[in-house]
Amino acid sequence: MTFTRNQAVEVGSLLTRKIRKKLAEYNPETNNMPFHTRLLGKDRMALFSFVQSINTTLGTSVFEEVAVILARPHFKSAEAQYKKLNAKVSTAAQTEVQAIIDELTTSAAKPDKCAEIERVRTVATAGTIRKVKQPRVDVFLVAKNGVEYYFDLKTAKPNMDEFKAHKRKLLEWAAYRLQANPRAQLKTGLAIPYNPYEPEPYQRWTLAGLYDMPEELLVAEEFWDFLGGKGAYGGLLNVFEQVGIELRPEIDQRFAKFK
Repeated sequence: MTFTRNQAVEVGSLLTRKIRKKLAEYNPETNNMPFHTRLLGKDRMALFSFVQSINTTLGTSVFEEVAVILARPHFKSAEAQYKKLNAKVSTAAQTEVQAIIDELTTSAAKPDKCAEIERVRTVATAGTIRKVKQPRVDVFLVAKNGVEYYFDLKTAKPNMDEFKAHKRKLLEWAAYRLQANPRAQLKTGLAIPYNPYEPEPYQRWTLAGLYDMPEELLVAEEFWDFLGGKGAYGGLLNVFEQVGIELRPEIDQRFAKFK
């Protein structure tokens, strides 16, 4: 099964609601930018601010909800903003996570996500058990074979420090889950909704030596087709384009008043 018409309708309805809500609530920022405004015009500056707002909305909620829509028919369960991950960790697992990060950042070891999770598994209940802040997982899935997937959705161009922090988070999620159930079968990964370098491959220098690709990093088509089957990414792009065409008159009318 691939991207279905019902899914396209559901995604389209979600996008339409989000954009219309943004249009209704939108007030341009009051920052005084006299040079930019005189050069480009109030309407373009207002539209630029609106686009930034939409970009934030896509990254903080829409992509997660779309991911669940795509995954629902193919997985046993799918949930966005998952807040039920175990909030306890062993001190031994914390030490092991730090050791893995140190080895990767100093190039003492090459990334191997399956091996890293097994290292964490062996010490997941050893040492003192500590409570941690309740984790929040952007997209949580359970496959029909019982394997659990924990995805962190991020912007297209994280920097080096952000990539390192994300890697640590993924290992910590594994430590939390395995503390509760050392036999759990799971995968934790980073998902980037689109490739800003397309048609070239996503090759951020900041990834070198940190991530086991594509085992724990899915970009654009890899992520969406993993969730919804082959062709899901292309189907999504078509839906976004169609919604944009349908809403263009409303957007133009909203920003015409700023001329």
